[in-house]
Amino acid sequence: MHSVSMDEKIEPRILKGFRDFLPERELQRRAIQRTLEETFRSFGFVPIDTPVLEYADVLLGKGGGETDKQVYQFNDRGKRDVAMRFDLTVPFARFMAMHQNELSLPFKRYHIAKAWRGENTQRGRYREFIQCDFDIVGTESVYADLEVMLLMVSVFEAVGTCGITIRFSDRGVFNGFLDRAGLASRSVDILRAVDKLGKIGKGAVMEILTGFTSQDQADRILEFIEPDGDFTEVIARMEELSGGASPGTVRLRTIYGALSEIESPCSFVLDPSITRGLDYYTGTVYETFLDALPDIGSVCSGGRYDDLASLYTSTHIPGVGASVGLDRLMAAMEELGLLGLSTAPAQVIILSIDDSAIPRCHRLAAGLRSSGISAEVSFEKRKPVQLFTAAEKRGIPFALICDGAAATEETVTIRELSTRESRSGLSLDDCIRYIRSRQS
Repeated sequence: MHSVSMDEKIEPRILKGFRDFLPERELQRRAIQRTLEETFRSFGFVPIDTPVLEYADVLLGKGGGETDKQVYQFNDRGKRDVAMRFDLTVPFARFMAMHQNELSLPFKRYHIAKAWRGENTQRGRYREFIQCDFDIVGTESVYADLEVMLLMVSVFEAVGTCGITIRFSDRGVFNGFLDRAGLASRSVDILRAVDKLGKIGKGAVMEILTGFTSQDQADRILEFIEPDGDFTEVIARMEELSGGASPGTVRLRTIYGALSEIESPCSFVLDPSITRGLDYYTGTVYETFLDALPDIGSVCSGGRYDDLASLYTSTHIPGVGASVGLDRLMAAMEELGLLGLSTAPAQVIILSIDDSAIPRCHRLAAGLRSSGISAEVSFEKRKPVQLFTAAEKRGIPFALICDGAAATEETVTIRELSTRESRSGLSLDDCIRYIRSRQS
């Protein structure tokens, strides 16, 4: 066998913007994903999946210039031009075009999966990340927009992040304003500049805008996106600057009217600066901010995209949806102390003092698991106190001790590791009741 010398060893390293996840962090991440999935399912949404790789021309048909620069694109071994998905919305449009005849509309889906963008890394933002998307397609009803917003609220209630503000607007109204101002031809550039307002500030946005518009036009754009006041005052100003009432302002009034009648733990704010940078949005757009940590940016955003699937099919498939940025959400939850210190790999560890008890340990483990209690069997040859200490460090709350003598009996000893309290002579059913009583 060839031995590897020290100078032949490969240095273990990882690409910038990519990460390994140790067990505790991964358990936390999966726990949040399970909570999100349960919340999506509670609203009647169902899961789908799509490939990581797509034909580049399929994936990039509507991404936009700035997005295209961030996409991981290459020729595969078959000389095909392929790209890795940069979000889950564009692949979903392709998915709907291919499978529309197999699905009942309206169709409510969720998709939790990785995406990749070669962008600059920052707090809560990486080049490999997980998105958690939920969409309703096949309907233009304003109440689909409302349901997506209500699901956004439920998502943050479920993960325990109280105190959120959903800021929303309508791209159709903004486009109407641009058209009236004679700026429709520069809409993509303007949208991307306005989308940076919260990140770089008014002065920097003004500098970007005056790079391709006049000072007067830039002033009018900032006037539109920065009105003060309550919903009634803001929407009146939006209508004044965009040429009057429109389908978009009617949609905003309907949504806000319905939200006003629904008791909600979060705030909804009409904010014309919310435009979303991608140009496939056509109607309602929204972003979600944590009140306790607003500077981390939006942790859930989306909107209505009635024309996206038109890239792939002549069938009109309108849609509305949003996406939770899981990595950014976790970064925020960690900063706010909401993730918890540890997540136990199992609720019970079963210890065998000698090998003769190993079969019974596995029978006990199976009995615990069938009762919904996770359990693992230890086969380490160490002193019990060392095994107790190691299990406690891993966050496991209980230990069952089964020695050679007890292997012929039907009882075991249970130990609660945090309190050092032990109880002997218990049956498996006794142990199950004890564990549940201590965890309730």
